[in-house]
Amino acid sequence: MLKEFKDFIMTGNVIDFAVAVIMATALGAVINGFVNNIIMPVVGHFTGGSDFSNMKIVLDEAVVDATGAVTTPENAIMWGSWVNTIINLIIVGFVMFLIVKAYNKTKKPVEEAPAGPSELDLLTEIRDALKK
Repeated sequence: MLKEFKDFIMTGNVIDFAVAVIMATALGAVINGFVNNIIMPVVGHFTGGSDFSNMKIVLDEAVVDATGAVTTPENAIMWGSWVNTIINLIIVGFVMFLIVKAYNKTKKPVEEAPAGPSELDLLTEIRDALKK
């Protein structure tokens, strides 16, 4: 069983998959940084200097005791963080589209096999051969 597992792990597909997962994780981190550090400040600039990641709708305020310690944290809908996530998704989708498009351009075009005689042509030849 250990030998089978070793054979399975050493196949090209598993190694390709592992490389793809690692690359996707790195790409996700780069895109996340791009959105949070470049795109969202520009969006915030055009929306009056607001930081989208802190945008929220507070449902219940935080409860603070006399010493200033929070006894019950606030309950809020963090819609700005969700907007950041949607922008991440769009950028990741666009980057993946570009990668797949570039990969498809590098692939050699598949040449179609030369078309042989159609079924009708073959039947016609058989009929003609039988008549003779």
